[in-house]
Amino acid sequence: MKLPPAPLFTDVYPGPDTGVAHWVDTSDGKRVRIAHWPVEGARGTVLLFPGRTEYVEKYGVTAAEFAKRGLAVITIDWRGQGLADRMLPDRRIGYVNVFSDYQKDVAALMRTARGLQLPRPFFLLAHSMGGCIGLRAVMEGLSVQAAAFTAPMWGIRLAPHLRPIATALSHLMPQIGQGYRLPFGTKPEPYIDTAPFDDNMLTTDESMYDMMRDQLAAHPDLSLGGPSYVWLREALSETKHLSLRAAPSLPCITFLGSNERIVHIGRIKDRMENWKNGQLQMVQGAEHEILMETPVLRDAAIDDIARLFLGNAKD
Repeated sequence: MKLPPAPLFTDVYPGPDTGVAHWVDTSDGKRVRIAHWPVEGARGTVLLFPGRTEYVEKYGVTAAEFAKRGLAVITIDWRGQGLADRMLPDRRIGYVNVFSDYQKDVAALMRTARGLQLPRPFFLLAHSMGGCIGLRAVMEGLSVQAAAFTAPMWGIRLAPHLRPIATALSHLMPQIGQGYRLPFGTKPEPYIDTAPFDDNMLTTDESMYDMMRDQLAAHPDLSLGGPSYVWLREALSETKHLSLRAAPSLPCITFLGSNERIVHIGRIKDRMENWKNGQLQMVQGAEHEILMETPVLRDAAIDDIARLFLGNAKD
């Protein structure tokens, strides 16, 4: 399979030197960026679904850890973020027309993984918004042997008194032609550019926080700020809909930091209580990004994920 080469920035915290990136077109004509890190003799390939605002370079360090455990990794810049096609003239604002559009990106990723003949079996690792995209994908038959989620966005954490207001505004603003605007309290700048490390909501590891800052400083085109009202409307609708569906029959482990402040904790606990082959693992002291946490916490999580994947490595 011959694909146009895309940039893969390796000057700041590079992943394995086997990494390569491609431009791939989706079925509706959007251009996304897909990166993968081959591993000689790999025992399978991890399909890594990033969260909102993320970009493929952020997971170079994660790819290196999976390489040590005999697993290759492929990941994607979703439409509207990273170097993929942005959806608004103001590229700082997160936007998607309808949430199901992300499934077209998933289809492009799967087509690429198969076309490149990446080592099978495939496994899913999905973070935050990627966890929402990934849950729908596995419910609709994504060809993976097992799944792992970190702080999945199966609901958005909002104060109870603000939820009806947020829901109402997310429907009203698009109706009056303002759906591209940022909701109250959000900013066009990336969170890590405006939030100090102390008491940030992402990680307790300052070196990983610096990594994210350094990557965006070196390559500002990767940056993304807050979500639009349309994105919020679509995310609230999608997470509500998925909460009403039964869990798939798939071996699964989900990680949740004890200090999670971004996604809806109750939705995650409810889902995992009813996932027959699923396990919820609380990570004491962790924030939202388990894979970007302190070495002790992230290594333990990656060990558990790799154990699940390799234990279900059936061709």
